[in-house]
Amino acid sequence: MSDISIEKAINEYLKKAQPYDRYTSFDYCYNYFQRTKDLTQDVEKSCLVIGFYLASWGMYRGSSFILQKSIKHFQPLIEYLSTIDTSVWDIDVNSYTEENKDTIINIYNEIKTILIPKQKNDLTLTTKILLGIFGFIPAYDNFFCNTFRSLYKGQCGFRRVNMNSLSCIQDFYENHKSTIDKFSNETFTTAFLTGKKTTIHYPKAKIIDMYGFVGGIIHA
Repeated sequence: MSDISIEKAINEYLKKAQPYDRYTSFDYCYNYFQRTKDLTQDVEKSCLVIGFYLASWGMYRGSSFILQKSIKHFQPLIEYLSTIDTSVWDIDVNSYTEENKDTIINIYNEIKTILIPKQKNDLTLTTKILLGIFGFIPAYDNFFCNTFRSLYKGQCGFRRVNMNSLSCIQDFYENHKSTIDKFSNETFTTAFLTGKKTTIHYPKAKIIDMYGFVGGIIHA
């Protein structure tokens, strides 16, 4: 089990989340998709927002297939998102009913089908997208997954978005509810134009993501 506390991990993360830091790329992406009612009104901007967020979080590096794609690759994603019921944006780990977990899995599979060529790795990229747009699931990158594999050794390998991995995340939330709720309630996104805080809270899934991410870096 990771020996870093949630408090220490979140505070370490927030030290690197000033307006010009790459961590704050999450804020600008999440703000946009939370506040934009018609994502297809300016498809180009919607594609650019998600594209830069992913680039900022390292999804374009190395041999990633997406490095060979233009920003127009995201247009079908934006068109798909515009068809999703707005209630989906209210899902967070505190509302992980069986129905909502099923919804997350279905959206994951839809986005994977839309964006990811067959035989290409999809886990990190697709969950980064889900986190930045909806905020209802942590990103299953190597740092997060290594932290949670140690926490749930023998129960879940965090190699797929499925009922088992979502249930483990739900279990983690329920075991640390007061701390996660506190940070979610007290942590607000940063506004792009002003660099000041908005009234939009970090979702609880993002708090869990931050914990797993920092814990993975410390133990790398």
